[in-house]
Amino acid sequence: MKTEQIGEATFETWTPDEVQAALDKHEIVLIDVRTPQEFMFEHIEGALLMPMAFFKADALPGQSEKKIVFHCGSGARSERVSRAAVEAGLSRVAHMEGGFGAWKQAGKPHITTNMATGAPQRKA
Repeated sequence: MKTEQIGEATFETWTPDEVQAALDKHEIVLIDVRTPQEFMFEHIEGALLMPMAFFKADALPGQSEKKIVFHCGSGARSERVSRAAVEAGLSRVAHMEGGFGAWKQAGKPHITTNMATGAPQRKA
């Protein structure tokens, strides 16, 4: 985990392994900032969708219990959204380095679409 102090907030960059461990322990809210089309094609099970184009920091869930971790396809959009969330006053924010691409490259489980049937299927 890499950390950066921004005013009173700590901005963190997590690896896919760190994100999966925290997800498995129910310690974080994972928010996907990709487009709805990207999300429908494939996504991390349990992630919430808040596309960057519609991002509103004041609409985020409270942080009394869980840290918010953002992710996108490559890490660029989620870093921008994370920094915007910190600027809006959130103090416990992180993003996943390398995004969904890094998640898949690490062999992490996710939901994809069976192109023949259109049905969702789990990939490990």
